[in-house]
Amino acid sequence: MPPVSVAALYRFTAFDDPATIRDTLAATSAAHDIKGTLLIAREGINGTIAGDDDAVAAVLSAIRALPGCADLSIKRSRAATMPFYRMKVRVKAEIVTMGQPDLDPARDAGTYVAPADWNSLIDDPATIVIDTRNDYEVAIGSFAGAIDPQTQRFGDFPAWFEANREALTRGAAQPKIAMFCTGGIRCEKATAFVKREGIEQVYHLDGGILAYLEQVAPEDSRWQGECFVFDERVAITHGLEAGTHGLCRACRMPVGPEQRASQLYVEGVSCPACHATRSDADRARYAERHRQSELARARGLAHVGAVLPGGDD
Repeated sequence: MPPVSVAALYRFTAFDDPATIRDTLAATSAAHDIKGTLLIAREGINGTIAGDDDAVAAVLSAIRALPGCADLSIKRSRAATMPFYRMKVRVKAEIVTMGQPDLDPARDAGTYVAPADWNSLIDDPATIVIDTRNDYEVAIGSFAGAIDPQTQRFGDFPAWFEANREALTRGAAQPKIAMFCTGGIRCEKATAFVKREGIEQVYHLDGGILAYLEQVAPEDSRWQGECFVFDERVAITHGLEAGTHGLCRACRMPVGPEQRASQLYVEGVSCPACHATRSDADRARYAERHRQSELARARGLAHVGAVLPGGDD
């Protein structure tokens, strides 16, 4: 079994003093040599942490002790090596940025659908299935038949929905909408937004794609491709096994076997998607960064290198 425990977590709940919670969790994480990211806001907590089993358990225990977090949503997996370079605990305006500060997902989210029941919901021709993730995530995998809003960030979703509402609902007074995302946080918040728009039959995948890939057998799955994750694993597949995608350290986008076979792909330097948008000076800088990263790796040292794309869950 891979030695590193990874826990993706979130909870919409009311925090009166996010700064104090940040300081407490930063100290607890440092004491247990935990790495990853935790975002704290008045609407709750979101993040992913990694470390040995006992250390992760200790930090999760501290989070569960926070107001409203006893039923914290956690998606567990394992990694062969530490998927993060450092620990970041930050206070934000929102734990997942939608630009809708008046939403209350803890109170107004749509109906949770367990992974075991998800197929029945999305197999119904009357169900409108929407992927609430970013375009580069959808590009490497999604549920069969799901609508891709082609948004570059989650904050684009409200405008996209408002612009496409008539086409989506086909004039139906009360359409049935099912939404999903990586770990459940974005689709949960999106359901609160859509309900505020007056649509009542709104559902979201409990635990997100991660829970589905963990619990649903491949032969029964409606998932196609791989699932992008915001850590050094880059992508995973059924059983939460590592996928085939890597990361372009120039543009920080996922690259699959086909892209890596291209002459435009140079590890740590460029990929087919970004080669034309970077200068020779940029590529020289990326090459030196990659060289330093490889030297650090050979010495058993951490090297921050290029960060992953800004994630929402």
